[in-house]
Amino acid sequence: MATSTANLERERLLKLAEEYREKGYEVFFHPNIEDLPEFLNNYRPDMIVRKGEENVVIEVKSRSSLNSSSNQYLGNLAKAVEKYPGWRFELVMTNPEDIMYSLKAEGSLQEHEIESQLQVARQLTTQHPKSAILYSWSLVEATLRLIAQKEELSLQRFDPLYLVKQLAIEGIISKSKYQLLMNALLLRNSIAHGFKTTELTQNSVYELIELTEQFLRTLHTGNEAD
Repeated sequence: MATSTANLERERLLKLAEEYREKGYEVFFHPNIEDLPEFLNNYRPDMIVRKGEENVVIEVKSRSSLNSSSNQYLGNLAKAVEKYPGWRFELVMTNPEDIMYSLKAEGSLQEHEIESQLQVARQLTTQHPKSAILYSWSLVEATLRLIAQKEELSLQRFDPLYLVKQLAIEGIISKSKYQLLMNALLLRNSIAHGFKTTELTQNSVYELIELTEQFLRTLHTGNEAD
């Protein structure tokens, strides 16, 4: 499992490197300390690409490799990079549908992990809404599985479209929130599969993050996720 995840992340990193090279960027894989500016001495990013005055610090992660420790690291790295003009941070999520993640409840992200990782999603939104919508969707999907578990809903499968529809059919989420989720899922799918979209905005990402926070609160209050 760990090996397949690492291979998936490496393949995505190699593909990104090729894409940036085609655009004229200089690419540094797992840069050594001498290739890093002083403000990144405490970090070892997956890749840095440079062209002219533009510098991009890139991390590639899959959902299964995220945890509280990596979440804190990514948040600190994003903050460090954003302080310097000409530098930006990019978090790239591998396609969640390519990950053979466990369908058991204990294999899914739990409440405290989701709450913590939502902060990283917020930090990404201002400069990297595409990465943020992919990241945020993985968090809302994990939250919906927790809601389904709490409601003792019998699910035949765990793909996101089926999950959202079943929660709506059972009246666990409202029609308005169902529509918000479907809109976000369309955006997520377009970006995850390499299609252009003009509908993605920072507000649409923040809306998904806030919706996830509302769903998380229902796990504590016992009220309907409405």
